[in-house]
Formats: sequence, structure tokens, C-alpha cells
Amino acid sequence: MAIAPFTLSAPAKINLCLLITGRRADGYHDLQTAFQMLDICDTLSFKLSDQLTVESNIELPVQTNLVYLAAKLLQEFSATNQGATIYLDKLLPMGAGLGGGSSDAATTLLGLNRLWQLGIPVDALMQLGRQLGADVPVFVFAQSAWGEGIGEVLTPLVLAKSYYLVVSPGCHVDTGRIFSHPELTRDSSSITIARFLEHGARNDCENVVRQLYPEVDEALLWLNKWGPAKMTGTGSCVFLPFDSRLDAESVARQVPEQWTAFVAQGLDKSPVVSQLVQLG
Repeated sequence: MAIAPFTLSAPAKINLCLLITGRRADGYHDLQTAFQMLDICDTLSFKLSDQLTVESNIELPVQTNLVYLAAKLLQEFSATNQGATIYLDKLLPMGAGLGGGSSDAATTLLGLNRLWQLGIPVDALMQLGRQLGADVPVFVFAQSAWGEGIGEVLTPLVLAKSYYLVVSPGCHVDTGRIFSHPELTRDSSSITIARFLEHGARNDCENVVRQLYPEVDEALLWLNKWGPAKMTGTGSCVFLPFDSRLDAESVARQVPEQWTAFVAQGLDKSPVVSQLVQLG
């Protein structure tokens, strides 16, 4: 029986830390990071079709966007002749360290696995996702996690309840430029999950990004007035945790008008998990 159209979320993430512990021969970096899922999301709608098409509320490159690439990859992997129309309602800023494109790709894999009734295990979808980007597997994993390797070796994390004020200074950070920069720290000592949970950890990319993108430096300096702010991933968004939504929203109202900001709650599990369960 054909599956009726449905909609799934593609949540943002922040990196609570990012330690670079080495560089591999293939150019990738070994790292340790803590992925925190957030309750702010893009949404993707799926319906069966003869062709494979992606539509959106923003302008997307037709056949090089991550949603299309994820769909094509799954189509070829499963050898299905089915198609789909996917509509991406894009809310998350791009190039901001929130993982929006990777999350969209992961939700595409999960959604089409259901739409096409393929029955591919999550572990296999995570391996597929790795071909699309280092952050895609954690969104297929669909929960907050400690990441090692290039970020694809994942251990579930249960984190303290927090509300995050996330500030976007509006610039697009080139991840490749950061990871290839000669001044990037590449020899941090590894830490344990227990040590991270007790003491936290830094973001090794932050100093280089602050040098190259003064907008990020300015946003961090401003947000530091309320506590130890951090940059997520390779930027450009910066964030600060709060115990209450009211406190986070109070500071959000003071964000300079040249930046955008939002308050989001941290989640242990991606909303896509319960959505897929409800769909059956």
C-alpha cells in the first residue's frame, strides 16, 4: 500500500565543544565533540512521485543541494525506481555551524526510507550519510551525542536541561578555510566524556574564526557580558546556555539589531524519532 504524504523535522545542533586531536592522511581531522540537539528545525515534506524533485521556500541549486544528493544516494543504494517530491521549508541559517544542511540530508534519508518502504537499518543510513558530510550521521542517529573520529563515532549523551540563546552575526564561515588554516590547533589532548560533563571543553576552531571573521569576534565579546559564550562548530553562530527560557529571552531582546538571534531548548532526542514512531 502506498504511503500517504507526511512531514518530518530537521533540527539544528550546536557543538558544546570541539577538540581537534590530530590530522589524517586523507586531510580529515580527528576530533572530539559534543553534539546538542535543539528544538528549532527545518521541516521536510515527502510524497511519492514518478520523478525525484526538491522544492523549497528558498532558492536551492537544483541538483547539488544536500537534500537532492541524499535522495539520489538512497535511490541508487536501494536500487529503487520510485521517486518523490520533497518540499524543504528552510528556517535555519546556512554556514552558521548549526548543521542545517546536514540535518536536512539526514531527515531526507530517514523520510525516504519510510516513504519507499525500504526497511534499511539506521546504522546503514548513518554510513550512507557519512558520504554526504561528517555531521550527517549524528542527525540520522537522532540524539545528542559525544562524537569522535571525524565526528561519526557516536555515544549517546544525556545533558542537563538548558535553554540556549543563539546569535547569528550574519556571515557565512567557510569550513574548509578554517580546517586548512596553518594556525589551527591540531594537537589537543583527548578527554573522557566524564571529564567533559564535569568541566566542559573549548572549541579549537574559535581563535582562527575570530581572526578571519571579525563579526564572530564581535558577537562573542557582546554575549560574554552575560557568561562564557562559545562558538558552535566552525561558526558563525555563537551561543550561551541559560537555566530558564525567560532569562535567555530577556538577553535575546537586547541583541543588537544587525544580528539575528533565537532561543532554543536543548533536546536529548531529535523530534524526528517520535514523528516516525507516530507515523508507524
